[in-house]
Amino acid sequence: MMNRKQCFIVFVLACMLSSTLFAQSEKQRQLELRRQQVLKELKQANALLFSNKKKEKSVITLIEDLNYKVKARQDLIRITNDQANYLTREINTNQKQITELRAQLQELKDDYAAMIVKSYKSKSEQSKVMFLLSSENFKQAYKRVQYIRQYREYQREQAEEIKAKTQQLQELNIKLTHQKAEKQKLIEENKIAKRQLENELKEREALMATIKADVSKYTLEIKKKQQEADRIDKEIDRLIKEAIAESNKKAGNATSTGKFILTPAAKRLAADFESNKGKLGWPVSRGVIKTKFGTHPSPIDRSVLERSYGIKIATEKNAKVKAVFNGEVSKIMLIKNANPVVMIRHGNYLTVYKNLSKIYVKSGQTIVTGQEIGEVFTNPRTGESMLGFDVYKEDKTQNPENWLAKF
Repeated sequence: MMNRKQCFIVFVLACMLSSTLFAQSEKQRQLELRRQQVLKELKQANALLFSNKKKEKSVITLIEDLNYKVKARQDLIRITNDQANYLTREINTNQKQITELRAQLQELKDDYAAMIVKSYKSKSEQSKVMFLLSSENFKQAYKRVQYIRQYREYQREQAEEIKAKTQQLQELNIKLTHQKAEKQKLIEENKIAKRQLENELKEREALMATIKADVSKYTLEIKKKQQEADRIDKEIDRLIKEAIAESNKKAGNATSTGKFILTPAAKRLAADFESNKGKLGWPVSRGVIKTKFGTHPSPIDRSVLERSYGIKIATEKNAKVKAVFNGEVSKIMLIKNANPVVMIRHGNYLTVYKNLSKIYVKSGQTIVTGQEIGEVFTNPRTGESMLGFDVYKEDKTQNPENWLAKF
């Protein structure tokens, strides 16, 4: 029978184990959410990037599309491996707990059996009466009555504890069976994902082989594409600075600070926008981020750097573009040799929507979250529908991915 110190140690260990199991389960939940997100991204990539094979996409675009899918597939494999590893740890922990529970249950049953034998030997009411009558005084008799009651209560508690431990053991065995089945399912899914990845890598290698025959030609194409993107971004940057100056002039401050002079209402709007960082809805209903924010080496020629002030989202044909937050249309930008751009102001923040074919709004118009502001341009030759999306604080670029909600 365990003494108080042993019971306390068992209780502390149980609490520690419970805390560890909770942390592991939460980690598993987060991994599963991320895995489902990647699966959704892959499904959308197949629908948006690979469904129309009749269109004449350039080799560079095809490689970019494959790179996206390869990266997503590698993420999926890594996450699934992490899930399987965590499940292995949970299975080992549960198996250890089952072994300990069985030992505790056996000890409880042995103690309980000994108590039953002892109770049987002294079960008659005559024995209990004689036990009380043999007391030397009233105080001792009272204590013996208390002892009989406590002994009965302890028997009842032992029976309840055996019942609870038995149930806990059964539940753990069921959980263990489910965990093993879940782990096996993840392993099988990873085998399929690895085979798909091998095929995609082979396809990419074949495309890269065609490029190697004339790398300089494709490098020149990438540089021209980057120069055109830089031209548009610089013009947007200039127009943003111009919009800040115009706004401040209207507010009665002609000093060029590079920052918006905010009214109390504009300050509240900016604070609301900022508080929704990481929770903003996407500017299109379906899409995958093909071009990320910042500077990255080209997948075709690693010596060539590609820069992006925002992100490019591949979406469906003639997709409707939605405002990601309440605000006001600051400018409709018509840039030479480029498709229209809409800029929406949210206090001292700006969201910019590039490569539109149609515009549904006008300058100065108040906009609400989710309102349709236009359509994405779809390239008739390649079938690509690519929305450029930027986020600015004053005239400084932000990473839009940090602002948009995860799928």
